[in-house]
Amino acid sequence: MAVDRDRVAALVRELLEAIGEDPDRPGLKLTPGRVADAYTEFFAGVGEDAAAPLAHTISVTRGPAPETLPSGAVMVRDIRFRSICEHHLLPFRGHAHIAYLPGEQVVGLGALPKVVDILSSRPQVQERLGEQIADAIAGSLDTRGVLVVLDATHECVTMRGGRQSDASTVTIAARGELAEPAARAELIVLLGSRE
Repeated sequence: MAVDRDRVAALVRELLEAIGEDPDRPGLKLTPGRVADAYTEFFAGVGEDAAAPLAHTISVTRGPAPETLPSGAVMVRDIRFRSICEHHLLPFRGHAHIAYLPGEQVVGLGALPKVVDILSSRPQVQERLGEQIADAIAGSLDTRGVLVVLDATHECVTMRGGRQSDASTVTIAARGELAEPAARAELIVLLGSRE
């Protein structure tokens, strides 16, 4: 479902009036259209299939490098993401770290950031975002386990309320073999190493 740009612009105009502003003053005249454009981008993932980027897989045993069968996890670290908190409609942003234990099929590494982008481009809470990423990967790929770690800064924490400018939130979602704390311990250590 595409964002109704005209309706968003009209509602932003109404919001400006509701907070006591004049939406026709020079500094705000173009704001409703700008916000509508931003919301079109921010919420582009609404209604999109997050599993679509995972549809094209590569056979491990019959693929381009059958002599290099993975024995451990495949991990992509530091996937930048941004989303909008559904509680306050304020942004949160951070890094996603994804690992999976491949079975017979692997996916191109560029597919994992696409899954993150689709799911983060909708009103979200961080806890659900990590779970949805893990579910999309576990449900679409032949995996023995999936681990998703999200580390994000929320503007609802940094800009309002307690105003904790340095606070970040870390969430973990795990499936299969990586749901066991001992099995994911090595991967958690790898997230912190930058050698």
